Amino acid sequence: MFISFTFSIINKFIIQCFSLTELCSTIVNVPKTRRTYCKKCKKHQTHKVTQYKKGKDSLYAQGKRRYDRKQSGYGGQTKPIFRKKAKTTKKIVLRLECVEPNCRQKRMVPIKRCKHFELGGDKKRKVSILVLLSFESQQMWLLLKA
Repeated sequence: MFISFTFSIINKFIIQCFSLTELCSTIVNVPKTRRTYCKKCKKHQTHKVTQYKKGKDSLYAQGKRRYDRKQSGYGGQTKPIFRKKAKTTKKIVLRLECVEPNCRQKRMVPIKRCKHFELGGDKKRKVSILVLLSFESQQMWLLLKA
C-alpha cells in the first residue's frame, strides 16, 4: 500500500526493517496516577506516582562522623575510594501517595532495572517503521507507517 514496488524489484533488494522503538532504546513509561489498594483507607484509592530520590546524607550519622575523624589531620586518604562500578542502570522505585485528603499514606514500590524511565509520558501510538533497502552498493531509507 505504501510501497509501489513490484515483487521482482523487491526480490532484488535486501530489506532490513527497524522499528523506531528498537532503534532508540526501550523507555519504561509509567502513568502519573495509579488506582491501587491503600492500607490506611482499607480500600482501592487513586494514588499519585512519583519517582523515589535518595535524600541528602546526614553529617551526623555515626559512619560519617567516624570517617571525618579518621580523615582529619595528616596522612591523606585513609579509606579506599570505590571505582569499579559494574552496573549501568539503577533499580527504579515508585513512591505512591494516596490522594485522599485525610490519608496521604505513602508507600514505595520497586520496579525492574531500566536505562530510560519516563513518568506520565505520551502513550504508544502506531509505530513507524524504518526500512533499509540496499541494492548492490546503494542504500536507501524509507519511512513507513505501520
